[in-house]
Amino acid sequence: MVTVSTLRISVLRMVDEASLEMIREQSSGKLHQVVQCQSCQWPMARVPLQKNQKAHCPRCDKVVYQAKQVSLSGNLALAVTCILLLVPAHFYNFIEINLFGVSFSGSLFSGVMALAHEGYIFLALLVMFCSSIAPFTLFTVVILAHVALKYRLLHVLDRCLKLMRQIRHWVMIDVFLVSIAISCFKLQDYADISLDTGLFSLILLQILAVLLLSRINIEQYWNAWQCVSTTPVDCDSFCPERYIQCGSCYLTQDSTHTRCIRCTNKMSPFKPHSLQRSWAYLITATAALLPANLIPISILMTNGKQIKDTIFSGVLSLVQHDLLFIAVIIFIASILVPIIKIVGIGYVLISISYGKALYQKQCMKIYAILKWIGKWSMVDLFVISIMLTLVDRGQVLNFTPGLGAVAFGVVIVCTMLSAESLDARLIWKLNRRIHQQTDFLHE
Repeated sequence: MVTVSTLRISVLRMVDEASLEMIREQSSGKLHQVVQCQSCQWPMARVPLQKNQKAHCPRCDKVVYQAKQVSLSGNLALAVTCILLLVPAHFYNFIEINLFGVSFSGSLFSGVMALAHEGYIFLALLVMFCSSIAPFTLFTVVILAHVALKYRLLHVLDRCLKLMRQIRHWVMIDVFLVSIAISCFKLQDYADISLDTGLFSLILLQILAVLLLSRINIEQYWNAWQCVSTTPVDCDSFCPERYIQCGSCYLTQDSTHTRCIRCTNKMSPFKPHSLQRSWAYLITATAALLPANLIPISILMTNGKQIKDTIFSGVLSLVQHDLLFIAVIIFIASILVPIIKIVGIGYVLISISYGKALYQKQCMKIYAILKWIGKWSMVDLFVISIMLTLVDRGQVLNFTPGLGAVAFGVVIVCTMLSAESLDARLIWKLNRRIHQQTDFLHE
């Protein structure tokens, strides 16, 4: 019995004699189920865990499974609460400013309408999707997933869990809250600012949304539907080529199956056309990066003077107004992050496409970071929508977005889609290919 708090489970693969001996020691002559790592598809023995123990993949260090499981009913309660909070968070004013004796208030929905009224339909839809549609969709599919579990609706559950996995990275309430703070700093020299009811609803919604996202486990939902396991095997008779993991429900099963025995989806070791889609989005994002940085992203009219700002000139303006902290945030989120994402994803794609050797563990960590930081580039676009709804239009102070904002929106969407389209398991397939070529040369 392994007693350490975090188990490093022995791998059942084409291993050397020393590794096989380690497997025998942990297995103690018993048969174990086979499970594969969701990140790198490394097959291993599924052994019982004690309380608070986690099983990590010995190759990529990802958590494969753990003893402690959250309550699914808790997820349902959080999703229902978040749905109820969406109404005050979106339609109640979150900020009010007093500009030259005239009061203006702004809500999340009014910012979207202001962008649409200006003719920037793409930006309006993008802001609405990331701040409203994506959170609403996530909370709704969590509720529908529980309905599907209760009434045994397989196809409904399958669609809900697929959408849950895809939409979670587009929920950007936290980015919107940061954008509100930046807008307040930008307006503090022109107007008196006061916070309103909608802001507190947004903060509470963000806290509950983060808690819900941290609890969501797709495999746990599928285990609640039907807990299916592979036939127990002994390490001496184990053949890793016999097994394949379903990309939808993560069940490890016999590779001869054309469809998953649990969710009935088609079996495939990797996402079809993953590299091609990722390359297409990355090339589009690279093409849009130059106009996004050269064309003005915002136009401000103050005291009869028109000020056109690109992303970089806007950062310099913040520095000149002693808003160094805000300038650093905008510089990182709007300039560094898109460039880092394009270079980082490009490096991974080139390595996979041309069979170049790379450090798999480090590359997976970089890939995970790139997926997380991508959404923070939306800060600038959220600030534009907030400024547009708060600033008095056509009088002393006037604010409009520039065409550079559209190009910047294309960069954000395409870099995120490029990261989402890439099947990161291809990184580990590259490792196997390199080893096979090395073995052939040695022979």
